[in-house]
Amino acid sequence: MRRPHLPARLPLDPYVLALLGTVGLAALLPARGAAATAAGAASTAAVALLFFLYGARLSTREALDGLRHWRLHLTVLTCTFLLFPVLGLALRALAPGLLPPPLQSGLLFLCLVPSTVQSSIAFTSIARGNVPAAICAGSFSSLAGIVLTPLLAAVLLGGRTGGFSHDSLLKITLQLLLPFLLGQALRRWVGGFLTRHKETLGRVDRGSILLVVYTAFSAGVAAGIWQQVSPLRLGALMLLEAALLAVMLLVTWYGPARLGFGREDRIAIQFAGSKKSLAAGLPMASVLFGAQAALAVLPLMLFHQMQLMVCAVIARRRAADPRPELPADRVAEVSPTAQQAASQAR
Repeated sequence: MRRPHLPARLPLDPYVLALLGTVGLAALLPARGAAATAAGAASTAAVALLFFLYGARLSTREALDGLRHWRLHLTVLTCTFLLFPVLGLALRALAPGLLPPPLQSGLLFLCLVPSTVQSSIAFTSIARGNVPAAICAGSFSSLAGIVLTPLLAAVLLGGRTGGFSHDSLLKITLQLLLPFLLGQALRRWVGGFLTRHKETLGRVDRGSILLVVYTAFSAGVAAGIWQQVSPLRLGALMLLEAALLAVMLLVTWYGPARLGFGREDRIAIQFAGSKKSLAAGLPMASVLFGAQAALAVLPLMLFHQMQLMVCAVIARRRAADPRPELPADRVAEVSPTAQQAASQAR
């Protein structure tokens, strides 16, 4: 049997490098005064645009077609929005002596954001798992996260988000939920345009998130919050995140086996259920945390790169284990339109 092409090196996400460069720019040239006000307004508009595009791209009808494999999707959602938050609460109980409050909140917040779509599909494909299931699982997670992530943050983080209140809830509604619903409502008319210009709009997505990161870290530099971070605390954060990722990878692999899932499904569950979306989490954090967003998003940025590197190794090992090709009826679980829509999501 012909072995699939495998990446020669561990992935260092170029976009993470761009994010780190943006953080460096904010540290050297933070926006202040009128520039900070303008950057804040542009960041608010960018977040609304991002979630409008998310809504306009996601075909709810096609995603719902994947409910035929509902046990798998329910398992992934349980890992993403139940097990992850429980582990996040456990880690936060260990963190007071190790991390400053903004990093504690950020560590818990990363446990609340939805799963990735693109990398889950890519690693599932490399490992020769159930790719259609990974597409649907990532789409469902992104859709659920629009509502569940802010609600979980309200319940579990409360005032730790920098003052979660009715005003914050209004911001979430206006900046996240309303643009997303507007995008869904207008998808019939703008969906074709977005498909034809997906590469250009992908650059708009990435540029918008970079603007959000620059604004957040500029505010953090101006407030002097980086004095709370030392190399020792960063090391402690990385150890906690490594433990979190290890537990989730073990649970999402051996748990589904106990539930009776086959190997292809277990691969999809592991990669969709153990990862977190940087692209979805960063805009949400800018709304939820306000001035504290700079440190709050740092755990998510570190976890994102860590999950890519570890999952690349796992995917290559799974691919080396020979098995039959995915049956045709599995591929038919998701239509090509749903696959295309999901591949454009973050």
